[in-house]
Amino acid sequence: MDIGEVSRATGLPASTLRYYEDKGLIQSNGRNGLRRLFPAKVLETLGLISLGRSAGFSLDEIGKMFTPQGPDIDRDLLLAKADELEAHIKELTAMRNGLRHAAACDAPNHFECPKFLRLLRLAGKGRLKPPSGPLKK
Repeated sequence: MDIGEVSRATGLPASTLRYYEDKGLIQSNGRNGLRRLFPAKVLETLGLISLGRSAGFSLDEIGKMFTPQGPDIDRDLLLAKADELEAHIKELTAMRNGLRHAAACDAPNHFECPKFLRLLRLAGKGRLKPPSGPLKK
């Protein structure tokens, strides 16, 4: 497959494919003029990279999962990332619940609402973090 075909099949720009190749995540197996050629199995590799990025792994972490023999996924690393995601889900759930309560609260002023004040205290102590993480590109 040439780089254009891979780009169309995956939705990734050719510049991303060249970057992944520079980082050693994928390998072309030749050229047709100036266009890089990739084996068809590159689509599976790119799928694994996309899945890893969606889960919040860095490209360096993903790169360590590839060996000349194929993917070698560290199960302990997967469990650690799952724990990290679980903590993030709990934070986001608490934030969502707090926002929904604040939107529906019957108190005449949010500063008279005990739940809202508790949320403010947590935020003031740095216990509420802004959304970030796995879905960043």
